[in-house]
Amino acid sequence: MKATGTFTPTKWDEKTLDQISSEQKITKASVELSFGDAGEIAGKATVEWLMFYKHSDEKDQHKSSASYVGLIRFDGKLNGRSGTFVMEDRGIFDSGALKAELDILPESGTGELAGIGGSAKYYTNASGIAFEIDYELR
Repeated sequence: MKATGTFTPTKWDEKTLDQISSEQKITKASVELSFGDAGEIAGKATVEWLMFYKHSDEKDQHKSSASYVGLIRFDGKLNGRSGTFVMEDRGIFDSGALKAELDILPESGTGELAGIGGSAKYYTNASGIAFEIDYELR
């Protein structure tokens, strides 16, 4: 099964763990995402990202470049089915653009999403951050 939607960050708390140089650093970001209340994907998610900035621009973060890994816990509905699940996230942020690949972690689904497996991706486009998931329920 497939589902598409968009998300918006609603909370962002990022702290530097290691300042490598004036431009390079490692940070940890705790983030909340909103997928809205309607559509194929609806709900919210909490994220913990570890980020490596190969170039950090403190004056304009949209000019920064970073690679990141993290865990996203989704809580909501996919095509009308309610539940939660966890995804492993690997992505790149470069000059304001996002691109990421995700895997749904086995045995992380609950509720009507118990037994979920599959993959997802997200990326920036003209209308915001697009999210696509390809999943199966066992």
